[in-house]
Amino acid sequence: MIRLLLSFLLLYSGPILLAQAQNPVIYADVPDLSMIRVGNTYYMSSTTMHMSPGLPLMKSTDLVNWQLIGYAYDRLGELDELNLNHGKSTYGRGSWASSLRYHKGTYYVTTFAQTTGKTYIYSTKNIEKGPWKEVSFQPSYHDHSLFFDDDGRVYMIYGGGKLKMIELAADLSGVKPGTTEQVIIENASTPSGTEGGLPAEGSQVFRVNGKYYLFNITWPKGGMRTVVIHRADKLTGPWEGKVGFQDLGVAQGGLIDTPEGKWYAYLFRDFGGVGRIPYLVPVEWKEGWPVLGEHGKVPEKLDLPASKGLIPGIVASDEFSRKKGEAALPLVWQWNHNPEPKLWSLNQRRGYLRLTTNRIDTSFTQARNTLTQRTIGPESSAMTALDASQLKEGDFAGLGLLQKEYGLVGVKINQGKPVLTMVKLKAGKATDIQSIPLTQSTVYLKAECDFRNRKDTALFYYSLDNKTWTPIGEPLKMPYTIPHFMGYRFGLFMYATQQPGGSADFDYFRISDTLTRP
Repeated sequence: MIRLLLSFLLLYSGPILLAQAQNPVIYADVPDLSMIRVGNTYYMSSTTMHMSPGLPLMKSTDLVNWQLIGYAYDRLGELDELNLNHGKSTYGRGSWASSLRYHKGTYYVTTFAQTTGKTYIYSTKNIEKGPWKEVSFQPSYHDHSLFFDDDGRVYMIYGGGKLKMIELAADLSGVKPGTTEQVIIENASTPSGTEGGLPAEGSQVFRVNGKYYLFNITWPKGGMRTVVIHRADKLTGPWEGKVGFQDLGVAQGGLIDTPEGKWYAYLFRDFGGVGRIPYLVPVEWKEGWPVLGEHGKVPEKLDLPASKGLIPGIVASDEFSRKKGEAALPLVWQWNHNPEPKLWSLNQRRGYLRLTTNRIDTSFTQARNTLTQRTIGPESSAMTALDASQLKEGDFAGLGLLQKEYGLVGVKINQGKPVLTMVKLKAGKATDIQSIPLTQSTVYLKAECDFRNRKDTALFYYSLDNKTWTPIGEPLKMPYTIPHFMGYRFGLFMYATQQPGGSADFDYFRISDTLTRP
């Protein structure tokens, strides 16, 4: 048999087809990418805005298979909006697009926040282990790009439409004293013909072969999201610009090269309920310009290794059992806004996540300590086992899909009795779609999301024995809404509507990239 195989390989002269990567390279909400390569390893930062911890960092050795390695900060600040206090929130705000750089042995990642009105610079010698040093200052420089020039000076390029530049102090502690902002491009949208559309923003600046290249996104009125590229011999200009890419609305990002000398543009696409998903397009250099795509189009296949899936690098199951020395929560988890540490525990009941209330909340989106993970496409499901025996009158706990138009399945306590309930937001009001009396304290809950062909629909299920699953309620349509500015997330939640002090115990969270409907 071996001899026959060797003979075939010797005689066969055609190409040996290997599994290839395909677009999108990450079918999940990972927007506002910023990417660097250090040696043979790629690092990427992204946006998660109102989530905590924030400013996620990932690494890859092939540009396709990514894993979370940390966050730049645990908490952005202590404002009521960040803490979900006094009816305030920061949905769709928090920290926005970041800029990731490596300079003389130090990693820098920067961001800005409308919520606090500040610009943030985080730095570390070890991007995978930290710790991160934080510097913040006013004002909040919108969609800025951090840039270390060859002469040792440091700049930020920022703005929308009218792009500006400011020089930073050499130690990056803030704006260089005595310096003033400078307009470098009066209207960066001009190459796309934007009139009344989205002005050019999302700046990312690079230096390649002695020239400066500035990437921006714009959205011409009646058109699609478009990449605009400017180039110059000096940062101060003059800059000449052109439309760099216009296909499928895939835009906003920058350039990355491989150790072998290949170039790609990393970009993302608005893709409905799953969120804003990353794409790679190959780049060739012609007459000093980066030319994106294959004949101007996003390729379905890429000459890169195939994806091994997003589990467990981007999302993962969790049995809530911890060995000594392990982190309390894996990096795949983020809280909806800043958590209240005293109100969650993995130690009060071993092998369970316990969520406890200490106040009255009026809605799911105002409840503290909702623990979330991304949904993933083209389809995904999540399930949990809930022990509701310690819920108090008016408490509601369970499994949710978090966005403005949310859906929930869980247990409510009504007149001292547990009731299994599916809730969804209808016309701006949380509405009980179906309720079923329970005669046991433990119930199994499941949510399944179908993002295929932009279907963006979820169904909820329950089981009393973890074997037979029954649909509950009605389908949830999952639109991407600007107020939240984020793809749908699975969430474990617990909140009180009448009296504080109740608690919910979750035995596990299990996520799958397939649908398991009965």
